[in-house]
Formats: sequence, C-alpha cells, structure tokens
Amino acid sequence: MLQEPEGTSQTATNIRPMKAPVRVIGDLELALLRRGVHDRVADLKRCRRCHRTPLIGEKVYFYEREIMLCELCRALERDEPVSSGIVHGPAFGHTMRITDRRAA
Repeated sequence: MLQEPEGTSQTATNIRPMKAPVRVIGDLELALLRRGVHDRVADLKRCRRCHRTPLIGEKVYFYEREIMLCELCRALERDEPVSSGIVHGPAFGHTMRITDRRAA
C-alpha cells in the first residue's frame, strides 16, 4: 500500500484560492497620481484632426499655424505640409553613439 507524503490529506482537494488584498488609495496619493498623469499627457504632441498621439518612429507633418497631423490624417489634408519629422522616444538625445574612429 502506498503512503501519502506527510502533510497531505484529502482536505488538500478542498483548497480555495486566496482573495487578492484590497488596497485603498488615499486622497493625497490619488491626487498625486492624477497630477503626474496630467503632467505627462500635457507634454505629448497630438494630431490636430484625430487627437491621437503618434507612435515612436511614425512620421508626422507640420502645417502653418503650428498644426501637426499624423501619417493617417495627412491624406485628408489638401494643403502641402511645411515640414515633416519623425517621432522620437524619450531617450532621444540622451543615449551614447559609438563612432568608429579607426583609419579607413
């Protein structure tokens, strides 16, 4: 006859999953969280037509009066853009670039 390992019994099949602890957010913590999200969103450039934030690497188009349109909305605009650019990530300009300085 097989013996069950010590500490196991038939009650092991009646195990219920534990409930996740409920975390109560205080008023100050909630206010700081909202302010941080608002500050972060305020710095983002959005498409003038669809109000979408362009993705990193996406091409955007600039028109007169500082109007920016995303790649998707450009086709709907009749006027030609004044300039265009690529959306850069937050690390742009803060990373190291390794250059090869060996004699060619």
